[in-house]
Amino acid sequence: MYAPQQPILILSKNTKRESGRKVQLENINAGKTIADLIRTCLGPQAMMKMLMDPMGGIVMTNDGNAILREITVQHPAAKSMIEIARTQDEEVGDGTTSVIVLAGEMLSVAEQFLQQQIHPTVIIRAYREALEDMVRILQEEVSIELDRSDKKRLSEVVKSCVGTKFVGRWSDLAVRIALDAVETVTLTENGRTEIDIKKYAKVEKIPGGSIDDSCVLRGIMLNKDVTHPKMRRYIEKPRIVLLDCPLEYKKGESQTNVEIIGDQDFTKLLQIEEEHVSRLCEEIIAVKPDVVFTEKGVSDLAQHFLMKAGITAIRRLRKTDNNRLARACGATIVNRTEELTEKDVGTGAGLFEIKKMGDEYFCFVTECEDPKACTILLRGASKDVLNETERNLQDALHVARNLMLDPKLLPGGGAVEMAVSQALTNKQIQGPYRAVAQALEIIPRTLTQNCGGNTIRTLTALRAKHASHPATEGPCTWGIDGETGQLVDMKEKNIWEPLSVKLQVYKTAVETAILLLRIDDIVSGSKKKSDDGSGPSPAAAAAGMGGE
Repeated sequence: MYAPQQPILILSKNTKRESGRKVQLENINAGKTIADLIRTCLGPQAMMKMLMDPMGGIVMTNDGNAILREITVQHPAAKSMIEIARTQDEEVGDGTTSVIVLAGEMLSVAEQFLQQQIHPTVIIRAYREALEDMVRILQEEVSIELDRSDKKRLSEVVKSCVGTKFVGRWSDLAVRIALDAVETVTLTENGRTEIDIKKYAKVEKIPGGSIDDSCVLRGIMLNKDVTHPKMRRYIEKPRIVLLDCPLEYKKGESQTNVEIIGDQDFTKLLQIEEEHVSRLCEEIIAVKPDVVFTEKGVSDLAQHFLMKAGITAIRRLRKTDNNRLARACGATIVNRTEELTEKDVGTGAGLFEIKKMGDEYFCFVTECEDPKACTILLRGASKDVLNETERNLQDALHVARNLMLDPKLLPGGGAVEMAVSQALTNKQIQGPYRAVAQALEIIPRTLTQNCGGNTIRTLTALRAKHASHPATEGPCTWGIDGETGQLVDMKEKNIWEPLSVKLQVYKTAVETAILLLRIDDIVSGSKKKSDDGSGPSPAAAAAGMGGE
């Protein structure tokens, strides 16, 4: 009875396999499109992209993550490619362009195997094996140890990261800023090193002046002015109190009704409020501070009391700024004024002053003895220049941080890719495994293309250099000079990259390729029909499944 239905079932299976392959090839194309968009942004001669946001603002950058963050794509596979640039940026802060270019190429080399009817699982298995070998080669064969105390070497590595960016012209300054900031926020406790750039190294951008005027402050800068014009604006060796409570009378939590019968009741109410504020101020004055910072408001009355005592008050700080201040001057943030004691007062700062820069007033707490937080002051001609400088500086900061946490180096300029590619090729495994080795060559190839070199001749010469390099002499460090497109020894040119960045690039790129090859169908979650009820749903159309 069921016999006639069997052939139909087999037919649908084959159809399913065909549609699965179609989706995989579509995904590969989506990945390649994103990679092609970013490819010109790799290397020292990288082009920049100009992006317009929906509000009409423009962003000019060659940072892979910043570009992909701004663009809108419909295809789900392309979206996951964009996601990997964000992952790379959050994990190690650099290599966002490389990871997209490499992931696109990993997908691209898988296309031929899918067309040869090789099952995706077979390709994935080979990719996994190749990734394990790549990680091992990077860690054991190609990387070299770095001495953390060798400042010159550290700055060379950070310089090779900054060299490919807009800030490259001021690379010495950018490197100095990055290393200073990272050194300042490094905290070693109980044998554990913590370097939290996001929380404790704040970048303040002030238009005007030139990039050369940028610096790292030994302390904190806030965009705040004093609350009362008569308060002191310049205090040497200030005693600082940090509060997290309002210096004003308490308002009722919910709707509060007060019944007043006689006129003296209202006077009594005002008196109680005044006494409350007076008590708060007395508790602060008791520890003899020079400056009071609070995250909440300061009433006029409190300003009056504090000013009479010669205390400067600054109100409505951000929580993050308050935390940085606490780390810089050694104060403790207090939630209730009655709990204030001498040990909560910060005495680590050397100078408190209010300065005017451009149109705004800024408060500086600088010359700190042992600041574990800092502010990076960036100056530049325009907002666009400042924004791009900040993005570049974040990459430099992350590279410096990675080197402090994991001091291992790899040669730059595509040398490490060629070395790993050569090592994989030497294993004589054919098929997808060999294809991964070829895919790695996309980095030196792109570097050559971006500086207008002869791609085929240069790559052939580089391949020959690595193939003929004797194993006894350690890893081959020949790569491409991103400025000229010539072959150079990276050891002599002093172009190095942190191991942690490269490891993350390889892992993320291969894992993403594996993930996208695993997908054999994209199904829309939306049930809506189009208006005439005939076409595919809008979501299905967006997912690239238009009505087949």
